[in-house]
Formats: sequence, C-alpha cells, structure tokens
Amino acid sequence: MHAMLLNKIGAALEWTELADPQPGAGEIRVKVSACGVCRTDLHVVDGELPDPKLPIIPGHEIVGRIDMIGSGVAGLRVGERVGIPWLGHTCGICPYCLGQQENLCNRPLFTGYTRDGGFATAAIVDARYAFPLGEAGDDVALAPLLCAGLIGWRSLVIAGACKKLGLYGFGAAAHIVAQVAQWQGRSVFAFTRKGDSTSQDFARRLGATWAGGSEEMPPEPLDAAIIFAPVGDLVPLALRAVCKGGRVVCAGIHMSDIPSFPYRLLWEERQLVSVANLTRQDGVDFLRLAPEIGIVTQTTHYPLKQANHALADLRLGRFEGAAVLVP
Repeated sequence: MHAMLLNKIGAALEWTELADPQPGAGEIRVKVSACGVCRTDLHVVDGELPDPKLPIIPGHEIVGRIDMIGSGVAGLRVGERVGIPWLGHTCGICPYCLGQQENLCNRPLFTGYTRDGGFATAAIVDARYAFPLGEAGDDVALAPLLCAGLIGWRSLVIAGACKKLGLYGFGAAAHIVAQVAQWQGRSVFAFTRKGDSTSQDFARRLGATWAGGSEEMPPEPLDAAIIFAPVGDLVPLALRAVCKGGRVVCAGIHMSDIPSFPYRLLWEERQLVSVANLTRQDGVDFLRLAPEIGIVTQTTHYPLKQANHALADLRLGRFEGAAVLVP
C-alpha cells in the first residue's frame, strides 16, 4: 500500500510505500476510495493536538470498500462500502461508555491521530466504527459527511431548538450544517473572516439569511451560535450576538485561547458549551437522514500524492466547502 505519512510534527507528509496491513480480531481492511481533508488534520500536523502516534497516517473522513475481514466481525461483508469517522475505537467499559457517552471514553483511539487513517490506499479499521453507506451517492461527495457532517450534526443537536442560528467560520462543516438547519426550518446567519466576500457569497448561495464578518452584529439577535473556526476570540463575539438564554457551541477539537470578557456577555442565562467527538448513534442518525435532506457537498479533489497541497490550501482558505483526497 501507499500512504502520505507524518514522521515529525510540523514537517511535510511523505509519500511512502508500506507493507499491506492485515486486520486483527474485530478489524476490517478498507480499500480507500476517498478521504476528506479536515482542519483537525492540520491540528495534528501542526502539533496542536498532544501526543499523536508517530509516524501516523492522517485522515479521518474515509470512504472505501471492505477487502478483508478479521476474526470475530459480524454484520459486514467484503465489497461493502463503508465510512470511517474520527472516533475509531472505544474501550466499552469505562463509565462514559457504559453511560452512553462513548464520545467521552477514557481510552479512545482516533482515526488519523492515534491510529492510522485514510491518507492512504488502505486502512485498518475497528469494525464497530465502520458505518455502512449503501450504494447511493458518490464516494468523494460522501467523504466530508464523516467528520464535517457528523460533528456539525452533533453541534446542531446540542445547539437546541433554535430558530435563528449563527455559524462562525463557513467551511466544510458549516456548509453542510447550513443545509441541514434550513431543511429543519431554521434561519442561518453566516460569519466569516473580515472581508471574505467569497465565503459570504457562498453562504448566501446556500440560502443563508445573512452573511457578514465575524466582528459584525447580525441584523437580529440569534437563538444559538456554533463556532467552527478554531479562534478563541470568536467566543465573546458569539455571546454578544445571541439573545437571553441563547447557547454558544464550540465545535472544534482545538481552539486558540479564549480572551477574558465581561460577565454581562454570559449573564441572562446564556450558555457556553463544547462538543467532543461523536457517538456511533450520531453517525446512524445523521447518515440515515442525509439522503432525505438532499445534502450537496462542495468538494475540491486532490490526488493522494498532493495531500500537502490540500492541507496548504485548507490553511489559507483557497477553496469553498471541503477538500477530498482520491487515491
């Protein structure tokens, strides 16, 4: 197999030939047909997430077909198309796993961070964390749903029954969540970097009620806001934008430091909460609904060997929607 391998934090990924991996008990091998490029991959490469497994194959928005099954795996078959998310393994015995909060497992493994991911031609996967995808839809179009879509979905659920929803950072996750929110009958207000007219136009094309810079106040108070951009400075801005009793959801796995802000921004029962990872039930719920919603992902394709180019373009915001690697 071939892979783009991270050998050292902050270094470029290296095109590497590796021995074909063999699935162990409870595992499957997936021939990768598409893998999305997520901002979390940047956090891994840049060392913003602690203690990655090195060397590591990044990538956790995997779509592919099973080509080998290890012992003890039931309910999956060779040739079946599956999707592989960020959460790649849980212990099943800690209080969080037993309490239906496996996203908070004490001993998890994460795809592309603490176990090898999908910037490769093949991946070994815990069979419990492989979602059957059926045959409808294009592999490349489906890939962003496996993290941008799933984390966006969990964030939207945690945002609650809001009618006016703000989205801070209009990238891969927000462009999916905007479609889900509007399907649910919500109004979407998109916040981007100051002067980013391209992203603001993109949000309007997707039906956003309003789009503007993150430092701007929306034309009316919001019921809730989701922050996708990893920028702590956005927290007080979002708190300022939501109404009394409003909720601000921090959706990223990493964020720069949140600056101090006056208590009055939090007062009147505003809430500030975070989202961590996902559960398998999140995946089941979202992937079942996605075809009904009719989500259309905006993707830019890159050959697997151009993973470094894709990461650089993501860092600088050179594309709309999501980047996807195709082996």
